[in-house]
Amino acid sequence: MAPAVVAPGPDLDLAFAALGDPVRRALVTRLARGDATVGELAAPFDLTPQAISHHVGVLRRCGLVEQRREGTRRPCRLRVDQLSLLGTWIDDQRRAWNDRLDALERHLTDEGAAR
Repeated sequence: MAPAVVAPGPDLDLAFAALGDPVRRALVTRLARGDATVGELAAPFDLTPQAISHHVGVLRRCGLVEQRREGTRRPCRLRVDQLSLLGTWIDDQRRAWNDRLDALERHLTDEGAAR
């Protein structure tokens, strides 16, 4: 049975664009360890909380992060389901290219044997 292919779409495009920034990749890495507020996310960076908030907003808009209210706190959470879609798309591409390269190798082997 052929694997399900994830078609690139706006969410996927936005997510890959968002992850093109090293600060946002670092935020995703940090959130993979657990929820954190913008202030907690800003701590290791030489950036203002407003700058981190901007990066969190980009990650929210592409669906990789969600933010909720807990009293006065607004913790951020990584949406692993959305991150998994990116991994699935990458795996699909890797599998397709491996299949193509295997076919090329078989073709070249058959051509060499025919000579």
